[in-house]
Amino acid sequence: MAPMARADQDTVELQLKETIQSLYQVLVQVSAYDVNNGAGGSSNNNTPNSSFSPASSSAAAGAGGARPSRDVLAAELRALQSSLQAVYATSSTPTPEQAMPHIPPELVQYVEKGRNPDIYTREFVELVRRQNQTMRGKQAAFASFRDVLAGEMDKAMPELREDTARVVTATGGAPHRASQ
Repeated sequence: MAPMARADQDTVELQLKETIQSLYQVLVQVSAYDVNNGAGGSSNNNTPNSSFSPASSSAAAGAGGARPSRDVLAAELRALQSSLQAVYATSSTPTPEQAMPHIPPELVQYVEKGRNPDIYTREFVELVRRQNQTMRGKQAAFASFRDVLAGEMDKAMPELREDTARVVTATGGAPHRASQ
């Protein structure tokens, strides 16, 4: 594959850095997530620390000015989503120079089975060569049949000679004149 242009590489690198930063921020928010505060300040009786009340939640949020963990985590997840979408948009619309070559699925399966891709290529070339020889033989047989049929039509129906000559020429043959 041809190397990427520097500007495109810088764009992709910046987008990947933003994605990594978003992942790090999500990690931080998840590790510092306050279940009670993240639930909008409501008390959760199923948690071991059920002495947390809505009044203390709003006081803590108002005193420190911090948003609830749930809101911060949701914002970080939205930022992660947008950075991943930017990377996907960049990678899914490559320029013609950046387009990845098509790799046949058969070749991928061949390599996954632990076989040598050079052997696959050699077998593929041999198969194509055989098919080309078969097709060349069929073309020669049909060309010969065309010429024989045109000659027989010229003998049987001399009034159609111009038409048969036109058809033979249109199909890649050389018109011939049968002896009269």
